[in-house]
Amino acid sequence: MKPRVLSAVVALVLLGSACAGQATSSNSAGTPGDAPTVAAPADAVERDVTDQQLSTFALDVDTASYGYARRAIQEGRWPEPDQVRTEEFVNAFRQDYAEPDDDGFAVHVDGARSNGAAIVRVGLQTRRTESAARKPANLTFVVDVSGSMAEAGRLDLVRGALHTLVDQLMPGDQVSIVSFSGSARLLTSMTPVSERSHLHSAIEELVPDGSTNLEEGLVTGYVEASRAFRSMATNRVILLSDGLANTGETEWQGILGRVRDYAGKQVTLLCVGVGREYGDHLMEQLADNGDGAAVYVSSLDEARTVFVDRLPATLDVRARDAKAQVAFNPGVVDSYALIGYENRELSPEEFRDDSRDGGEVGPGHAVTALYWVRLRPGAVGQLATATVRWLDPETRRPSELTGSVDTAGLSPDLWGTTGPRFQVDVVAAAFAERLRMRWGAGGERFGLGLEDLSAHAARLAEVTEDPDVIDLADLIARARSLG
Repeated sequence: MKPRVLSAVVALVLLGSACAGQATSSNSAGTPGDAPTVAAPADAVERDVTDQQLSTFALDVDTASYGYARRAIQEGRWPEPDQVRTEEFVNAFRQDYAEPDDDGFAVHVDGARSNGAAIVRVGLQTRRTESAARKPANLTFVVDVSGSMAEAGRLDLVRGALHTLVDQLMPGDQVSIVSFSGSARLLTSMTPVSERSHLHSAIEELVPDGSTNLEEGLVTGYVEASRAFRSMATNRVILLSDGLANTGETEWQGILGRVRDYAGKQVTLLCVGVGREYGDHLMEQLADNGDGAAVYVSSLDEARTVFVDRLPATLDVRARDAKAQVAFNPGVVDSYALIGYENRELSPEEFRDDSRDGGEVGPGHAVTALYWVRLRPGAVGQLATATVRWLDPETRRPSELTGSVDTAGLSPDLWGTTGPRFQVDVVAAAFAERLRMRWGAGGERFGLGLEDLSAHAARLAEVTEDPDVIDLADLIARARSLG
């Protein structure tokens, strides 16, 4: 049987009065709605387990899609459906997975069932590192100074964030700065952060002018990073741009073709997106295919969070080319669908092909994947086994770790017996799927409507007291007002 598109009539979770009756004290705000359902996403591909038992994908820690959608909704407009990536919504939120004791991963597999179906969650967690304990860093900033960056909230935001970061870096760190518009310019070669006045002066030279030759900027940045490469340091290129390339090579394949040799020499990439008009596809593909990650910032507070709170502690790389493979038991599972990760899926054979690019994961990162699973009636036993494979950043030696869940380990009620973080993951995923289907005939296919999502998000914001969940509740409420 070939893969089939999931029908929205297949309900995952029924929310009736029984749910409200079973809610724990943490759900004191009440379970909203009368019998809405969480259905499988209409555009997710349902795979028959007898034909395809294994689901394989490259790990992804990007969150840019959520950041850009957040800005769009706050400005009173809808993000384009193809800019909404469900996994990036889910991975934008903090998890409560236990960390491993070593520099590998901890694997967590859990789920919730109802009416013969289930959501299975695969969570992968790395160990945090204190900033003071990390390796020194070589950071090459490649900054877009084209005319489009003159808009408020673009280059001014970048300059402010860089000034703050330079003051936060540690002895042993080094920084170089490349600017690009119609051509690229090396403003300062690799410079110790002890020479902060020189670096601050270089940052002040970032002024907007001309077209956007992102290719030349990135090539110049990688050349500088390669020239100054230190084997005992973390070497990273950080691209800051609105992604609106219009000069030179403008497609990610061609740009990465120019820098692939450098990127293969243990130089990782971070793409930081800015701007109301944003080249999301280019920045995402550069990150996914260039051993990197992508984030989006729209305010100085967000930029400071990325550059000051998160970047220094996550400069090290815990795992290179990390991939996950989930094996479903055909005796228990009829079919399944991976929610999100559409452009990160791999063939089963690529899981242990270490020449095939995976994802780069830093310290303290959590990666979450959700599966919609159709269970065989009455079947019991092991449901799914998840395996993560990664390469040691220094030795390139592969490692694997496995976790599993059986039918007895599934929570009987999504909103009544699962933890708040699991529920946040479901709300974030459901919200993303609603946004993705906004303009098509499938706009009503996801069983949880915006009213239900808004009520769940408000309850979870109160339960978790997490500013990010509070922000999600506000976004869903704003989306409801857009009509």
